[in-house]
Amino acid sequence: MADADVIVVGAGLAGLVAAAEAADAGRSVIILDQEPPASIGGQAWWALGGLFLVDSPEQRRLGIRDSAELARSDWMNTAGFDRPEDHWPRRWAEAFVDFAAGEQRAWLRSQRIGLFPLVMWAERGGALATDPGNSVPRFHLAWGTGPAVLVPFLRRVMVHVRTGRVTLRFRHRVTELRPGGPARVAGDILEPSTAARGEDSGRGVVGDFALEAGAVIVTTGGIGGNHDLVRENWPGGPDAAPAELISGVPASTDGLMLQVTGHAGGNVINRDRMWHYPEGLRNHTPVWSGHGIRVLSGPSPLWLDATGHRLPAPLYPGFDTGAALRHITATGHSHSWFLLDAPTIAKEFSLSGSEQNPDFTGKSVRGLIARARGAGAQPTVQAFVDAGVDVVTAGTLPELVTGMNALTGTDLVDGAEVERVVRARDAQVRTELACGMGKDGQLTATIAARRYVGDRRMRTVAPHEMLDPAAGPLIAVRLHVLTRKTLGGLETDLDGRVLRPGGEHLPGVYAAGEAAGFGGGGMHGYRALEGTFLGGCLFSGRIAGRAAAAAT
Repeated sequence: MADADVIVVGAGLAGLVAAAEAADAGRSVIILDQEPPASIGGQAWWALGGLFLVDSPEQRRLGIRDSAELARSDWMNTAGFDRPEDHWPRRWAEAFVDFAAGEQRAWLRSQRIGLFPLVMWAERGGALATDPGNSVPRFHLAWGTGPAVLVPFLRRVMVHVRTGRVTLRFRHRVTELRPGGPARVAGDILEPSTAARGEDSGRGVVGDFALEAGAVIVTTGGIGGNHDLVRENWPGGPDAAPAELISGVPASTDGLMLQVTGHAGGNVINRDRMWHYPEGLRNHTPVWSGHGIRVLSGPSPLWLDATGHRLPAPLYPGFDTGAALRHITATGHSHSWFLLDAPTIAKEFSLSGSEQNPDFTGKSVRGLIARARGAGAQPTVQAFVDAGVDVVTAGTLPELVTGMNALTGTDLVDGAEVERVVRARDAQVRTELACGMGKDGQLTATIAARRYVGDRRMRTVAPHEMLDPAAGPLIAVRLHVLTRKTLGGLETDLDGRVLRPGGEHLPGVYAAGEAAGFGGGGMHGYRALEGTFLGGCLFSGRIAGRAAAAAT
């Protein structure tokens, strides 16, 4: 006799959604996770809470004209599907865009997930209509950030825990999967741990277990916390990977279940497709090993490579993350720089993550008013200026360059080149302010951004000369490559069923979330439109949970 109708491996957002849906359908569910109870919810707890919606009331109120057709075009241009194995990823992408343009908002409201009224314009993309990126703002922030998205599903699961329909088993690491009817999982019981959320929890083994169920749903995430796997799968091979990486996800995001499911016959595709960020800071108060935080910048800072040369157009902050990452790593260095000043850091600098945005997370209107006024850097940003290891401030450019080189212990930054770039940029600002003309593409993009109310109020400072003494001090921010999302994963059909390499179903095995490349084994293709990760977990977890319940 099976131990449950459904076993969910992984207690992150996708796993909790799948478990809630299966339990709501009357099925008994066991949730297994290798981490202690404090880490329930996984990466979603740390998320900023961005959700990709199309033609929403929030957009329409702001005068944004969007459509499923436009969003689908943006998605396909961004994904760049070009492989035979992209059949199911493409189908999942089409289905997700339809969800984002249709049922998603009403479903979110039914879960009591509210949205901030100003829609953000993340990942604007390239310079041409057929290049990657969003044509219009689609980044809807959950009011309360990642925890506000996670908590409704955690509550649903806990209702079933109290009735006995759902059982939570932490510190259970699955190392073996046997497909079939019933399917079987087995593995290690890890030593108890009092580690706080996200902290390394130890891997000492104190026992073993084996369980059977009518269906197993794999929702254990990707490989971003396992730098060996990241390097192994890096496009172009390990030698093409940066010499230094920092981690945007805990070490528990280790890719173990991808290997286990692959050994059981599941097809893992698009392994080289990942979504890492070139704008990472070392956390001054790390929670996990190598903990990094992503800078979310408006379009004004100058982006320089490790030697002080400006990145080519249109590689501006917030435009084309994938292209910027490829350019920076091709230089042979693992870091780059943002160059800015006091007014710009006050208006344009924010940091990704629920804990870095206490105003949004705590639903503080007063805090948001202070942010919008931009009287000074946000407290969480100022903490990195004061206590971090990646920020240099100075009164003059020569002093700033000296500090940049001192920070890296090299003479990589060419002071003459930096001065040439900054003075040329400031000359374009003077021309623009005098007659509304100029040739600097980044300045043009910044001015265009300010035509959108969301950017003008909260994200983009008025153009001004960087070397104006009134704008001081000058600031340089060293940026590292930050590991984050795995875009490839277990190949699944539109019911979330895991497929074998030949296209047959792996009996009794489903996958959702990042483990499934958020659906199909890679619905984002080579690049991701921001706000699609939490939404991908919600969408694929819901599908897998319902399908597994229907099959058992």
